[in-house]
Amino acid sequence: MLIKIIMAMLLLTSCQKEKAPVPELSVGDAPVSRSATTSTMTFKVYLDKPSASEVSFDYNLQDGTAKAPDDYTTVSGTVTIQPDQTRTSINVSIPGNPVDLREPNLQFTVQLSKPVNCTLAGTSATGTIITENGIYLPTDNTGYTTPLSYAGYNLVWSDEFSEKVLDTDVWNQETGTGSNGWGNNELEYYTTSTKNTFLSDGNLVIEARKEDMGTTKYTSGRMTTLGKKEFTFGRIDIRAKLPVGKGLWPALWMMGVNVNEVGWPACGETDIMELIGVEPSTVYGTLHWGTPAGHQSKGSDYKLTAGDYSDEFHVFSIIWQQDSISWFVDNNLFFSFKASETGAYEYPFNAPQFFLFNVAVGGNWPGPPDNTTVFPERMFVDYVRVFQKNTGR
Repeated sequence: MLIKIIMAMLLLTSCQKEKAPVPELSVGDAPVSRSATTSTMTFKVYLDKPSASEVSFDYNLQDGTAKAPDDYTTVSGTVTIQPDQTRTSINVSIPGNPVDLREPNLQFTVQLSKPVNCTLAGTSATGTIITENGIYLPTDNTGYTTPLSYAGYNLVWSDEFSEKVLDTDVWNQETGTGSNGWGNNELEYYTTSTKNTFLSDGNLVIEARKEDMGTTKYTSGRMTTLGKKEFTFGRIDIRAKLPVGKGLWPALWMMGVNVNEVGWPACGETDIMELIGVEPSTVYGTLHWGTPAGHQSKGSDYKLTAGDYSDEFHVFSIIWQQDSISWFVDNNLFFSFKASETGAYEYPFNAPQFFLFNVAVGGNWPGPPDNTTVFPERMFVDYVRVFQKNTGR
């Protein structure tokens, strides 16, 4: 009888061992930033518990937007995990890209199959080659251009954006969300990151992105010359190609250098160019002056007869003189303003002003983006040039 009991217990124990669940195997997604030299992407593989037996599985790689062998080196094979171990990895070689082209992130998948002594929690994982932060972004240079000289004027300053990095002796980069969304209930967070502001192929690029930053859902760039470059009067030419789409608000503008002393709008604001993304064929030129309680503004718009301002470069200009300013697109006059038109308020536009370039997202005027708005969106600026009248000396 005792022998029967012992044999029954041994049989029960054997059955229990046979019915013990096998471990579950998972593989995680893997990101890596593309660099100038070859790098390695590592997919981490793990079991939810150790196994008393050797575990194995097969794997192979499959193209997505990333294509082998240009974007990654394809591999396949069998991977084993030794008894009582729970982790291993699959390494994939990512070729370098010295050009550092900015493009949408590239993806491929690792596929798992033929599990031995385990089950698969999932059969695939995604490898993401992060290319959206590259600093080389060429663009078609087609469009209107203006000369490097005008009769009766001297070129006193320009930025052709032909260097590799932004000239911080000239430009400040503002950050954050400002006060009440920079006074306009804008939705973006301005950064100093080259994700949002960088130089490439002879252009300044300001890029608005849909990405979380603090409590905001968008990032972008805003730069000024306050305290570094200021001007009074002259002809100003800015050659740019603009972003379009609901909720986008690119602007090339100026403001009085005394803004921190007298406030806005008493300092005077000169909007050389503003575009509201839902009106992709129209730009606005506007002046703001007065007091916070008596804000005054006047301006006009210029509509293209074909296409929109994202199709090619245009030149946005003002001719700024004592007591008057005139606005041009591709040397076509569309608005003029004289000091006598400020009414009861002081005319603040005979004093020094500084530049501001930015791409806002949302705000009182354009409203928020919607699901038709494609991100990222970019403003390309080829040059800004300031000419002043030759005094004959």
